[in-house]
Amino acid sequence: MPEIRHRVAGAARRLRKLALGTALAVVAALPASADSLADAMVAAYRHAALLDQNRAVLRAADEDVASAMAALRPVIGWTVQHQFQEVQNAESRSLTASLVAEMTLYDWGRSQLAIDAAKELVLATRAQLISVEQNILLQAVEAYLNVRSQRQQVALQENSVRVLSEEERAANDRYEVGEITVTDVSLAEAQLAQTRAQLATAKGNLAVAVESYKAATGKAPGDLSAPPKLPTLPKSVTAAQAIAQRSHPAVEFAQRNVAAAEVQVAAAAAERRPELKGSASVYAQDSSQSRDDELIKGANVGLTLSQTIYSGGRLSSAHRKAMANRDRARAALLQSARDVAQSVGVSWANIDVARAQISAINEQIVAAQQAYEGVREEATLGARTTLDVLDSEQSLLEARANKITAEANLQLAHYQLLAAMGLLTVENLKLGIPTYDPSAYYSAVRDAPYTSVQGKNLDRVLRAIGK
Repeated sequence: MPEIRHRVAGAARRLRKLALGTALAVVAALPASADSLADAMVAAYRHAALLDQNRAVLRAADEDVASAMAALRPVIGWTVQHQFQEVQNAESRSLTASLVAEMTLYDWGRSQLAIDAAKELVLATRAQLISVEQNILLQAVEAYLNVRSQRQQVALQENSVRVLSEEERAANDRYEVGEITVTDVSLAEAQLAQTRAQLATAKGNLAVAVESYKAATGKAPGDLSAPPKLPTLPKSVTAAQAIAQRSHPAVEFAQRNVAAAEVQVAAAAAERRPELKGSASVYAQDSSQSRDDELIKGANVGLTLSQTIYSGGRLSSAHRKAMANRDRARAALLQSARDVAQSVGVSWANIDVARAQISAINEQIVAAQQAYEGVREEATLGARTTLDVLDSEQSLLEARANKITAEANLQLAHYQLLAAMGLLTVENLKLGIPTYDPSAYYSAVRDAPYTSVQGKNLDRVLRAIGK
């Protein structure tokens, strides 16, 4: 019996050495060339087609300003008209060419209100673009942390499989010398099979995480370094919510929509006002009835003052509709402010929860490790069963797996809080890369360019943004 116990004790020592060596390998430092979290966010920013889509939406909104500005300018056109007439066997033909210019001289503010509304909608669309940027970066953070945590889970399960394989061999050795029964061996085999199934699940989850990372960044994950130091938090959740009300793009988007709706109400009321237009035209007419085929030339200049007196209720309906849209925009602003405050509160609570979980899990791991080692020693002396050892090992494994998840949740909750405050942007994170300038295209088109200089500037902007 002393010889048998010596063999079992030796196997236990080998198991502990194997577990220690594997654990050290799991937590070893990654190579210096590993991709950082910032690298993942930069790749996502450059890869996202959704950003390109919303940049195009913004450029379309910029063109609405140009269209509204063009309403204040003259419209020049030409026409050529050929007429043939036959009356009582007498034929006549005429060819008339005209050049006409027409311009709104004064419309009591209607055109300017349209310009103001278009400008507010541009600013709202810019805020919407920032919201998309935040979502893209947050997806990259989540994909990065998920790949790292799933890799740790796989390594942990692989280590558990190796340990339990040694446990199974030790159980067979003890069975051969009559220390344990075949039931104990079966328990060890069942636990090993369960852990292998958990390893297969972990590898599947890792494969899914890798695909999410590819979708977010456009490339497969290489070696991923540890996340950087956690972002600094405001002093309180109230302070964080105050920052969010000032900075979150969803709130700014709603505010700009309210401002645009207010202007559109005024524009709808202005539709009842008069409009003064000026027109000028020159023409030349060649008629078969003219003497000696002489061209008839002429010019017209005129002013037109008009106002709608009765529209069958159309203008009144349009005004009421604009007021309803204004009320809708105001309610949307209130709801956006509440949603943002809620998101900040939830993210703040998630941080507190993750911290408490990590603290409790650390204590659980220390206790589970001591219990596992004690149960194993007692099992070698016959005071514990194989089932007790396997239960202790499983408790330790679950505690370590839960810690990996809690640490990833803590990291993610910090970046979710940044997004909830409107601060998860390339500029605020200081990622050090050129970013899209939403004002460049607007500056090139806001005056409805047609001259060659403005056209060249517009071409330069389009080339700069890769369009």
